[in-house]
Amino acid sequence: MSLDVVDLRAFYDSPLGFVAQRLVSRVLRLRWDSRFTGLSLMGLGYATPYLPDFAKEAQRTLAFMPAEQGVVHWPTDGRPAAALVDLTMMPLPDAAIDRILVVHALETSEHPRDLMEEIWRVMAPGGRAIFVVPSRSGLWARLDTTPFGQGHPYSRLQLRHLLQETLFLPIFWGEALYVPPFESPWLLRSAPAFERIAGRWSLPGGGVLVVEATKQLYKPISLRRAVRRAIPQLEPALEPVGAA
Repeated sequence: MSLDVVDLRAFYDSPLGFVAQRLVSRVLRLRWDSRFTGLSLMGLGYATPYLPDFAKEAQRTLAFMPAEQGVVHWPTDGRPAAALVDLTMMPLPDAAIDRILVVHALETSEHPRDLMEEIWRVMAPGGRAIFVVPSRSGLWARLDTTPFGQGHPYSRLQLRHLLQETLFLPIFWGEALYVPPFESPWLLRSAPAFERIAGRWSLPGGGVLVVEATKQLYKPISLRRAVRRAIPQLEPALEPVGAA
């Protein structure tokens, strides 16, 4: 079930939401530098808090939000770039987008495989997508007081299988939001320290998984299918013929 856009906007306007946006954006910037000249960028779900870091240099930027969630006007200044769509049937031609950021979409989708296949369709060859998904082992997924506590959280193995089944190749795995999801002023001030220590030692237990992937252009042949093809086809020795 999709989240309500009013609740999402209220969360990111809160102190805890501001800290969450800053910590996740730190990982995104490490993966995607500011060299977006000539590239198209699209956010799916509710990615607008994270898009401004890259939208200034992108050739064009889109923010697609699911119909069940609702849409907000974005950006606040300039031409509108947000639209309300069915994320499994986006109004885009094939191979149209170079960079795709998926936040608050995969875990709430009723048909995650269909969503992934549609992302594959609209992504250009050589394009990249980053998925920000609640982690099953993190504290954020166990409390429903934030948007990251809604929907279906993923383990790393589950997300890897989903990527492989829909022809995506993971090239980076990371985590973020190690700080507990509480409004304590002390915790919010200490959040950067939590992230630095956990990132330095590559500790598990982050609130979200941050996965970057590229599209595979050809479907790999499974081992079982390859073995079946290697077995010679035998002809029947006798072919019974029915009576006249």
